[in-house]
Amino acid sequence: MPNVVLVVDMVRGFLEPGHNLYCGDAARLIIPPVRRLLQRETSAGGKVLFISDHHDPDDLEFQIFPVHCVKGTEEPQVIPDLASFIAGSNVIPKNRYSGFFNTDLAQRLDRLRPDKLIICGVCTDICVLHTTADARNRDYTVEVPADCVASFDPQAHQWALAHLQNILGATVV
Repeated sequence: MPNVVLVVDMVRGFLEPGHNLYCGDAARLIIPPVRRLLQRETSAGGKVLFISDHHDPDDLEFQIFPVHCVKGTEEPQVIPDLASFIAGSNVIPKNRYSGFFNTDLAQRLDRLRPDKLIICGVCTDICVLHTTADARNRDYTVEVPADCVASFDPQAHQWALAHLQNILGATVV
């Protein structure tokens, strides 16, 4: 079957200035490569699933990170640059680091039966990493395009790329 691209947290709360967890101007540099990736994969018959941080106002994650991506605000919305790839119900809300935790992602992937998962987005060292770990634990072949992931912490980003490849067995290209 065609590939499935998981677009992790490419949302306004992480990629637009002025929000509590804005990943920074350097993270915005991945937007054009992510667009090209989505164009290439959809042209080849691939599917796109957006994994979007959505938190309740009193989410326990806010004991670790500042309040962000609260349901009902603009922050959990996919950035306008990628909105043309939203189709039907391909946005999956999540409230933890992994796109698999308490979501229907596993069931959707069971139905789609992709040859490969391509995982892109932010933050490489947090949500991309944990989603990739859960995908690999489910025996999916995973590819992570290095030019399509970013984080607000450059050192953690570099560490995560190595961990994705050397420990989790994802192919970093």
